[in-house]
Amino acid sequence: MGDSKQLRWYNVAIIAFVSVWGLGNVVNNFATQGTSVVVSWILIMVLYFIPYALIVGQLGSAFKDSSGGVSSWVKNTTTKKIGYLAAWTYWVVHIPYLAQKPQQILIAFDWMFNQSGDFVKQANPTLIAMISLVIFLFFLWIASKGLTTLKRIGSVAGTAMFIMSILFIILAVTAPAISNATFETPNMGDWRTYMPTFDFKYFTTISMLVFAVGGCEKISPYVNNTKNPEKEFPKGMLILALMIAICAILGSFSMGMLFDANNIPDDLMANGAYLAFGKLGAYYKVGNLFVVIYAIAQAMATISALAFSIDAPLQILLSDSDKEFIPESFAKKNKNGTPVKGYILTGVLVSILIVVPGLGMKNMTVLYNWLLSLNAIVMPLRYLWVFFAYMMLNKLSSQFNSEYKFVKNPKVGFVIGLWCFLFTAFACILGIVPKVDYAAQPTEYMFQLGLNILTPIVLIGLGMIFPILARKELKK
Repeated sequence: MGDSKQLRWYNVAIIAFVSVWGLGNVVNNFATQGTSVVVSWILIMVLYFIPYALIVGQLGSAFKDSSGGVSSWVKNTTTKKIGYLAAWTYWVVHIPYLAQKPQQILIAFDWMFNQSGDFVKQANPTLIAMISLVIFLFFLWIASKGLTTLKRIGSVAGTAMFIMSILFIILAVTAPAISNATFETPNMGDWRTYMPTFDFKYFTTISMLVFAVGGCEKISPYVNNTKNPEKEFPKGMLILALMIAICAILGSFSMGMLFDANNIPDDLMANGAYLAFGKLGAYYKVGNLFVVIYAIAQAMATISALAFSIDAPLQILLSDSDKEFIPESFAKKNKNGTPVKGYILTGVLVSILIVVPGLGMKNMTVLYNWLLSLNAIVMPLRYLWVFFAYMMLNKLSSQFNSEYKFVKNPKVGFVIGLWCFLFTAFACILGIVPKVDYAAQPTEYMFQLGLNILTPIVLIGLGMIFPILARKELKK
């Protein structure tokens, strides 16, 4: 057996778990659904995440030599033009993600040095937008110089964040037994406390769940390095789903212990993890030790993610690009390997998304919550291409071979891919509905609704311009 086939099911599960999961997933979804998110986690795991992960496994196995990931899968099963659209989507959905990272850095430093969340509550959103813009442009410049050091920092910080996420659950679950901790949410022993109300408002929140469990296409390269992929990979994915479900359920239960699910603070998305560690520090009589450690890890991980996400998605877009769709002048790199025009376009788009909303939001809490909700609308758009590629793979099953197959019947595979595609699209569309109350804040509601509709249309629409520019350049 060669060294390339040494990964076992538990290796795959751990690698995937570290890359997909984080404490923020628990906090953000508790903030939108309260304790009813416990049942939502179970449903999303069974109906969406497990098939999603196994779909990725088959795609990764079928296209093991493809360098462009999702865009290569789409291009190999359809046309170069559709492959380009997939690559563009993969890159451009990172724009809102990049726009929020400076805010998270500011919040982490506030907790690191002041151990309070007052900054988010009191800061002027326009001022925060300007500071965030300066931070982003600084790291845009840093990313253009090389990422080696930041990658190392990010690796260490990412591991620390993973440890803190597990530590949070352990500390919270054991707190009542060894301290004077009491349950903030009433009736936590009643199963009805965890049951969602399946109304329109509930369905507008599921995009956050999809956002939380998405991104497992990162694990596709490991499929063909697995011992006996047909058996070991699905086993690893099922264990992964079980691990995430346990962490999500226990984490949500822990949040219910620490915060009243019937009276969730407005700033919970921004400050929830820090407030939770602060309460645990009080229970265990260590003061703000947990808060400071988490803030340091969060700051370092966010800084690394910001710089890395400026560069990596753009490099993927350009590495698999075609002169018919992306102008050669745009893809040209300098002596440092930096695609200068690509960085400039990234800088312009992110700057607009940082500055414009900051002018119309009443405070930073609203701004932060809105931008996180926008990420939950926009980022899952790239998952649509994963399911589209899987549908096409099943349609052309006789032309492709893979060591691992999720389902052997192509028609069944196509239906499963279609289900995941439609579910993702449904979540994104309903996620557009703002989370503020229209009756109480009609102006704020309409402002957010307009941004939620226009942002994805403009970001995806820009991708239609590049092929026109490319054709003009080729004619010259």
